Order: sequence, then structure tokens, then C-alpha cells
Amino acid sequence: MTSILIKGGTVITAGQSMRADILQVDGVITKVGVVEEVADEIIHGVGYLVFPGLIDCHVHFREPGYEHKATMKSEAASARAGGVTCVCDMPNTKPPTTTITALSDKVRRAQEVTDCDIRFFFGVTSGIHLVTLKDLWTSNSEELQHFKKYCCGVKLYLDHSTGDQKIEEDLIDEVFLACAECKIPIIAHCEDPQINSDAKAANQINDVSAHSANRPSKSEAIAIKKAVALVRKYGTQFHVAHLSSKRGLEEVVKAKEEGLPVTCEVAPHHLLLSTLDYKTLGTLCKMNPPVRSVADNEALWQALEDGTVDCIATDHAPHTLAEKQEGNPLDAPSGVPGVETALPILLNRLKPERIYELMFANPNRIFNLGKEDLVIGSKANIVIVDPTIKKKIHAVDLHSKCDWTPFEGREVRGEVVRVL
Repeated sequence: MTSILIKGGTVITAGQSMRADILQVDGVITKVGVVEEVADEIIHGVGYLVFPGLIDCHVHFREPGYEHKATMKSEAASARAGGVTCVCDMPNTKPPTTTITALSDKVRRAQEVTDCDIRFFFGVTSGIHLVTLKDLWTSNSEELQHFKKYCCGVKLYLDHSTGDQKIEEDLIDEVFLACAECKIPIIAHCEDPQINSDAKAANQINDVSAHSANRPSKSEAIAIKKAVALVRKYGTQFHVAHLSSKRGLEEVVKAKEEGLPVTCEVAPHHLLLSTLDYKTLGTLCKMNPPVRSVADNEALWQALEDGTVDCIATDHAPHTLAEKQEGNPLDAPSGVPGVETALPILLNRLKPERIYELMFANPNRIFNLGKEDLVIGSKANIVIVDPTIKKKIHAVDLHSKCDWTPFEGREVRGEVVRVL
């Protein structure tokens, strides 16, 4: 029997933070409050924040097929260093997660990773994938029920992004209906393909900043509006991935005011980076959807603070520096790493209780992840954070295989000192 006692930390739980001791015995929390027992190890937690293991509900760990960029093992280490112990991985790998065979292969790989709980979104781009999804969700097969436990929902790409997983246009309505009937949450990359196509054709700029003009905020807003119309029609649980603009936010607000089951997430790069950063970062701030204006940054921060935004999800999407920096900048792959740096970025501006909602309680509920809070009887991971540490982000200190960050040199607050 092994026991660990955390003395006097500030425990962040549902609706409150409280000064308390936590006793963990053989990985199970046995006491929360004043603990007088002697333990094998005592961690002096005064001045520290104590969170349940955080959740990042939008990552690309690249395995299988792109292990030169990242692996489940390398990115799980990066996640854990940032206090994240559960992630939801996207289907645009090689092969894509659109078959039971591909899902089972990912589950097998994930079971070899011991420091992070990796779940998977199932991709749908054609009719056969939807048939497979229904089987996965409704079958009494013991094998399929096992794989379903690792599947947190469906990912739809309403326009092309990395991996070319855009759904067939005439299938979208059918997917929303099926997911409503089977109670499967949908997360969608919301950009309108026609608006993007028209914007690219009209744009005369050739440098990397053209990327934002080629995928304007109107595209995001229209795509969200169309998706919400289907939510209204069928009652589907719908989550907007990486919300990037004030215009898109306005569509989410309307849906919420109507009482529709619509939620959303924001990535740290859409909070901190803008079109002004193309000048210094170039392709290192190229992602889909693209960076927007400073006004969009502030609108998203305000929505985080007032409770409109449900989740922080990093869209952690590593590429090698060589891939980012060679050739035509507009052809460089889109995506940036971020799973390890999210927590210190948020601690600069948000209260710990709000971070708990954004990176634990809400994603846990929305995607039915079943993660346990810091309560007696739970096997929850415990993340201990020193909020007083001020530091600068440097790629050399991070654990992602890609070895770079768009936040190089940025001053942040807080550091994970232990994960149990």
C-alpha cells in the first residue's frame, strides 16, 4: 500500500476552491479536508493549486501515419507536462479513423501509453462511414462496445483542412439526423467551402497573410449558422471546434439564447495571435481556421470570461519545422502545437475556477468522458500547480516532438510541479 498526502493546497472543484488536504492511497482518494494521518509521501501544497487532471478535447497526435511529426507517446508526455491527462484525438490520421479497423488500431496504440487517457473522434466523409458509425454506437457486439468506450463523438470537416476529410455535402443532413437518434455528439470544423473558394479566387495577395483573407470570418459564421439550422431541425448535440471570430461567436450566442444544444471551444492561439503576427511568425502562425484581428481576440476573451465559451481546446497540431518553413508559405501545412502551454497561458488572465470549467467539467460533460473529480473514492489524476512562477515559454523546455512553439518568448504564469 502506497499513500501520498497533499497538505494545505487550494483544491479546485465544482463551483468552488477550498483549502484542503488530499490523501491518496494506492491511486484512490480516501480523504479530502483536514487529514491527520501519516503518509508514505507528504507534499507541502500551501500556495499551490490542485486540479483534477485537465482535459483537452481537441488534439492531433498524428499517429498512425505521421509519426515523423509526433507520436501518441511524445505528445502524451507534452500533455502531461501541461497538466492534461485526457485528450480527444481527431480522425485525420493515415489511415483516417473512419473504419472499425482504424479505430481498433488507435485504441491498441493508446493502451500502450500510460501517462495520458487518449480518446478518439470518429470521422465521417461518405455514406459507408455513417453506416459504420451507427453499427459502432448501436451494436450489442462485445467487441464494438469495447471500442465505443474510446469514441467520444463524430468529427465533421465542413471544408477541407489537414488530411482532406471534408464531408460529402449531401450527407451532412443525414449525419445530423443519425447522431440525434443515436445521441452522438458532433464536433465540426466550421468553414463554408464556397465562401472560402470565392475569397481565394478574389484575393491578389501572395504572402502568408493571404491565408486569413482566403478563409474569412464570414466563412466560419455561415458554416455555424447552417449547422445550427440542422440542430434546430433534429436536436443534435453540436459542438463548434476552434471558434476563431467575433462573427462566429455571434452565431453561437444566438443558438444558446434559443436554448439549442450548441457548445463551443476556443484555442489559445486564437486568443493570443492575430494577423499582425504573420510579420514575425510567418507560417508558424498558419492554422485552420486562420488567425483573425485583435478585435476578434478580445471578443473571444470576453466570451471566455462571461461564460459563453464552454471549453478551451488547443487543436494541438504539430508539424516539423522543415514542413512549415520550406516551399511556398501558402502551401505550408496548417496547425500549431499547444497542449503543453495552455494552462500557463490561461492562468495569466482567468481564475482557476473558470479554468476548471473550461478544461475539466465542461468537456467531461459534453463528450461523456467519465473522468472523476477530486472526491473521496475517485481514481482521479491530481495536478499540482505553482501559480506564482513567472516564466517565458521556450520550445527547448517543451516535450512535443516538433520542437517549436508559436508562443516562443511569451511571458506566462504558473507551472505544473507534479501529476499523480
